[in-house]
Amino acid sequence: MNLKQVHSVYFIGIGGIGMSALARYFHTNGKFVSGYDKTPSDITSNLLESGVAIHFDDDVNLIHKDILNPEGVLVVFTPAIPKDHEELNYFRNNGFTVLKRSEVLGIITENTFCLAVAGTHGKTTTTSILGHLLKECGLEMTAFLGGITENYNSNLILQGDKISVVEADEFDRSFLTLSPDFAGITSMDADHLDIYGEAESLEESFREFSNKLKPNGKLFVKKGLPLDGVTYAIDEEADYVAHNIKIENGAYIFDVKTPTYNIENLEFNLPGRHNLSNALLALAMAVELGCPHQQLAKALVTFKGVKRRFSIHLKTDDLVYVDDYAHHPEEINALHNAIREMYPDRKVLAIFQPHLFSRTKDFADEFAKSLSQFDELLLLDIYPARELPLEGVTSEWLLSKIKNQNKKLISKSEIVSEIQKSSASVIVTVGAGDIGEEVKHIKASLKVAS
Repeated sequence: MNLKQVHSVYFIGIGGIGMSALARYFHTNGKFVSGYDKTPSDITSNLLESGVAIHFDDDVNLIHKDILNPEGVLVVFTPAIPKDHEELNYFRNNGFTVLKRSEVLGIITENTFCLAVAGTHGKTTTTSILGHLLKECGLEMTAFLGGITENYNSNLILQGDKISVVEADEFDRSFLTLSPDFAGITSMDADHLDIYGEAESLEESFREFSNKLKPNGKLFVKKGLPLDGVTYAIDEEADYVAHNIKIENGAYIFDVKTPTYNIENLEFNLPGRHNLSNALLALAMAVELGCPHQQLAKALVTFKGVKRRFSIHLKTDDLVYVDDYAHHPEEINALHNAIREMYPDRKVLAIFQPHLFSRTKDFADEFAKSLSQFDELLLLDIYPARELPLEGVTSEWLLSKIKNQNKKLISKSEIVSEIQKSSASVIVTVGAGDIGEEVKHIKASLKVAS
């Protein structure tokens, strides 16, 4: 498809993090952009303020008249949209070009030098670091991100079209629409078993993704993954190694060994060894692209993070409040380790909202083990997202498996009052559902209390 012939783009699910990045891209490039989403959010508010037309009812009559002629119109949808969606079926049945978000991303990036980051954990942070590094090195690039970066308050970094940086999503096998020049894989832990059925199928999908590289492309893999490529690791032998690691004033100071030279005294301000690993992958891809290491060092220290990825909302001598997107047991383990590393000997209260009935069912024992590590736990009901309930799969059932003695099932309306009862000096909200909408209320109550 020739995107130059498209004058209007309509998004079904425009408030999604990946969808909204594409919407911003097309809007910035002079296309008429509009769309539908189920619920208003900060993302839809920002799009509306920028001039994008959005409505929140599934109703063909609300679609802008300029969209209703198929010529020159592209309709983009996300796999999270149900099959009986009225607007989606209208477009499909009336001769419109209708593509998945991932297919459109594939079209945009096919004529660029494409760097794609995949993995069941860490891809959003890694992609955001990589986009920031390349921008600060002055390259003509566009980065499509799966989160809102603190540096740019956006999920899109737009500075030219020769290079593209993309988050390669394994959900619904979306990343198989990409043909990158460089591909990085952070992790291949079992997830999305509602799509893949079993871990082996997920692993095979990552292998297929690695085979999508363009001729002479490079694959970067975390040491230990069952794939051949340029390896990276922390404190163990690999092509790229982060070592001599220290923590000074809440920041990592470390050296990196590359295949040809050493980079010394790098500074990185995100907590957690998992984030240090993400930074190492981004550095490796940037080095292989030819970025000077002096510029990379200056850029890395200025990276501020991604919203809802260990976002520190309150930090005093007596109280710390962190919000994090972790929604898989391994991500919760990484979050817990980061908190213990940065705030040793502090009492930690976690408020967790499980995401998806299927994920809760598939990893119930692993969730129970990871959540039991916190000193206190408040558990919310499961956030269903795209799913219908599964019989017997409830937060009450998950709570029964958690060994933590200080645990309680609560509603969202009880979060603030339950936090106020706790003596914990580190509070963390955790999950990929709508728990992020509660952050401002929690932050306000903690500021009043402190």
